[in-house]
Amino acid sequence: MLERVQLREVWEVARNIKAFRFDKKLDFTPGQFIMTWLPGKGEKPFSLADKDLIVVKKVGKFTTELFKLEEGDYIWIRGPYGNGFSPVEGRVALVAGGIGIPPIYALAKHGNLEEKILIYGARSKDELALLDIENYVNEVIITTDDGSQGIKGFPTDILEKRKEEFTQVYACGPEVMLKKVLEIMNYERVQISAERYMKCGIGVCGSCALGPYLVCRDGPVFTGEQLKNTEFGQYSRLPDGRKVKI
Repeated sequence: MLERVQLREVWEVARNIKAFRFDKKLDFTPGQFIMTWLPGKGEKPFSLADKDLIVVKKVGKFTTELFKLEEGDYIWIRGPYGNGFSPVEGRVALVAGGIGIPPIYALAKHGNLEEKILIYGARSKDELALLDIENYVNEVIITTDDGSQGIKGFPTDILEKRKEEFTQVYACGPEVMLKKVLEIMNYERVQISAERYMKCGIGVCGSCALGPYLVCRDGPVFTGEQLKNTEFGQYSRLPDGRKVKI
């Protein structure tokens, strides 16, 4: 059911990235998403970063309109939808790239995990959307493509060196990075949050098909075993359903 909520806080997190906190706390599992609607502008899915928080990157018409909103304005939401991350005992890696941080932040804060190592990468220091995640993990490793902060390189470079430490890897970010994570882990001991174009969010329209799955209903969190032998990392789909190479 679509519900109107008021924005309680709006702030800039990083370059072209804003956080929107609303006045309703949702009962959710880290990794789940909500559909967000603006009258006359459309509707888009966003992973929850917290019970009352989404973190959004400005990438198109809808997010440009969202960025115009201020504290006291209203948005309309429905959800949470989808399947979230499953907790695993032991030392785990939380791997995020770019705007893949919201579900990873939620997992760090609410995931009931024992020992969490964050490996987070962005193009440059201006695009790091850390929020206060350091309060919820045991170690933070930052990478940037240009070396402007942390280690020059990619999160997968770190994961490849340390993969044997972890009982499980949780990841969200660009699909090319996620494909590399799956390959490093040999599709084992890994859960990833996938992204596909979504219209309905509830498994009716079929626009978010990924192999035999619908991302909104069967995901967005999948195990490596589920994604083995699918098109993940090779093809995505346009709004009209056509496949395009990644």
